[in-house]
Amino acid sequence: MTNLSFVYETYIATAPDKLWHALTEGEVTEKYFFGSKIESNWQEGSEVTYSRNGEVCDYGTILKCVPERILSFTWTYVSDKAIRDEPTKVTFVIKPMGKIVKLTLIHENLFSSDIVERDDTFEGFNNGWPAIISNLKSLLETGNTLPPISIS
Repeated sequence: MTNLSFVYETYIATAPDKLWHALTEGEVTEKYFFGSKIESNWQEGSEVTYSRNGEVCDYGTILKCVPERILSFTWTYVSDKAIRDEPTKVTFVIKPMGKIVKLTLIHENLFSSDIVERDDTFEGFNNGWPAIISNLKSLLETGNTLPPISIS
């Protein structure tokens, strides 16, 4: 099945500019995103990459970029074995709410194989994204990421 979506919402005690910085600065993403460094010039139509140990692991094209409000791009996982007619799409929506920010992550154009119904893994967008966003939330609210988790 195609065209599935995964949506994850959270509330973070931070300002929109700090959240935007954390989403778009490679030195920060490395801290909370499984060691992945994001890079782009943040212009619509430009490339965006996530790299680990100097090798691109995910990449895409910026679809929409409104600083401190919305960031949307296509998403291709380099090791993806699925045959797709089009890449998946990731969107971060930032909504200020007084002294907090609501962050909504939407990952679209998924296959059923992109969802892994197990609680002992970070595989599957439904398992990976909550870990990443929780780590981001902890970093912004406390200055520290979550301790490494061992799944056994």
